[in-house]
Amino acid sequence: MRQPSVIARRVAAASVSLVLAAGVAACGPEDNDAKGTGGDSTPHKGGTLTVLNANPQQDFDPARLYTSGGGNVPSLVFRTLTTRNREDGAAGTEVVPDLATDTGRPNKDATVWTYTLKEGLKYEDGTPITSADIKYGIERSFAPELSGGAPYLRDWLVGAADYQGPYKDKKGLDAIETPDERTIVFHLNKPEGEFPYLATQTQFTPVPKAKDTGTKYEQHPISAGPYKVVKNENDGERLILERNPHWSAKTDAERKAYPDKVDVRSGLDSSVINQRLSASQGADAAAVTTDTNLGPAELAKVSGDRDLASRVGTGHFGYTNYIAFNPTVKPFDDIKVRQAISYAIDRSSVVNAAGGSALAEPATTFLPNQKSFGYTPYDLFPAGKAGDPAKAKQLLKEAGHPNGLTVTLTHSNARDFETSPEIATAIQDALKKAGITVKLQGLEENDYSDKIHNVKTEPGFFLAHWGADWPSGGPFLAPIFDGRQIVKDGANFNTGLLNDKSVNAEIDAINKLTDLDEAAKRWGALDKKIGEKALTVPLFHPVYKRLYGKDVKNIVISDWTGVLDVSQVAVK
Repeated sequence: MRQPSVIARRVAAASVSLVLAAGVAACGPEDNDAKGTGGDSTPHKGGTLTVLNANPQQDFDPARLYTSGGGNVPSLVFRTLTTRNREDGAAGTEVVPDLATDTGRPNKDATVWTYTLKEGLKYEDGTPITSADIKYGIERSFAPELSGGAPYLRDWLVGAADYQGPYKDKKGLDAIETPDERTIVFHLNKPEGEFPYLATQTQFTPVPKAKDTGTKYEQHPISAGPYKVVKNENDGERLILERNPHWSAKTDAERKAYPDKVDVRSGLDSSVINQRLSASQGADAAAVTTDTNLGPAELAKVSGDRDLASRVGTGHFGYTNYIAFNPTVKPFDDIKVRQAISYAIDRSSVVNAAGGSALAEPATTFLPNQKSFGYTPYDLFPAGKAGDPAKAKQLLKEAGHPNGLTVTLTHSNARDFETSPEIATAIQDALKKAGITVKLQGLEENDYSDKIHNVKTEPGFFLAHWGADWPSGGPFLAPIFDGRQIVKDGANFNTGLLNDKSVNAEIDAINKLTDLDEAAKRWGALDKKIGEKALTVPLFHPVYKRLYGKDVKNIVISDWTGVLDVSQVAVK
């Protein structure tokens, strides 16, 4: 998920932003009841769920959204071939059928995937959903005017690299076949065992060609989900969703659809959102947020109030904050210098700078510590919680720097507690103990992003982060370490500029596997192999803490998204 802070979309996106560490997600600091708070926690149908968000739900068109698992609010309207399992914690990282009868049937080498649609699927107007609608929905996502979604289909589908969408090329994509109204077949350029994960993206949403209004479609997309759009103001700043009378729970085992209405209000200050959720007055008693965390100061206040503490949802998402090295820039071309910095890092101080142990968990692996990613515990440069400056000095001496050295650390000025001044200062203080003087170069968010994602301007030493498009090692390791994904004239995410034939070959080999448990083990082993090159220093995985209103029930937070799933909640 390309830098989740930009996406949160990405996912996930943003996913993903959206977007989004370890263990089974709980619903409060002390594992309070995950299904409700006090009194009768049995979920009931009815009422209005209010969503209070900072960021508007822009581009509410399935072609333009970059989501993970179908997104949160989007998944109330858009159904896809597959979706995420709507369960708490690790169980929620599984991919399950949605519009399709199963998660897909691959041929022997996973280059052809076949899906069959469930019977009885209908749009909000009562017309049937067909395989041709899914094919068309995918094809329109290639139109330049509807860009913004996940890029995988352009890379994976045979003959899709230069396709410009159905508005310019009415012939469509030969790589997608629809032999009948319930069957759809995808032909891929190479083996992709994780295609079922990709099929959760909103680009796989059916769109009836006769109802397509191009760039205006986002105003009233034709719903296949439990809710339909009745109002979309100011490009997603205010969304009102009401029940889709033709949605049937018989065809949808994942979405509970308890509320009668969902009112999404965005463009709010994060502090205002948390104040309103804390007070839980009027409509805010039945309110949640899908994008606003509690900050360190707010969490301290909430933790001291038993009632508020019982209304904090805790979640983990596949996301890693790390130091990145550019080995083409001196002195980071010397692996011993990179190792020295790895030993010198004081993760305790970094975690404190990120908001404390309630909001950040120390990381020594690049992959998040969740089974679905293939997490394999390792610490190649063991420095304890506070760093090992003596070991760092020894390595610097071996590298020809007996008197230490001076380096520049590039970071963002955005107060995100991830790549921001607080983290940079903690690193500066730790490295000073090892004889490394760190000069800080803080840049505004756009300048920072442009600089670190351009091969020509990428600094030698900077803060970065990455989130997964789905809970697997593939979309986590490949964009950062596959040499064939180095982009020389655009946005590049392979920060270490690694182009190792053995790493590339192992990525290809794992992608052929349709046994996702076996693939996870291989991703974990590859993570350790890459870690030996010391191209990154994993720092921490974020933990998400979000308030919800006192009348909100049935709290489900999966390790896929790390946040409360609005498709599951009920209100009084």
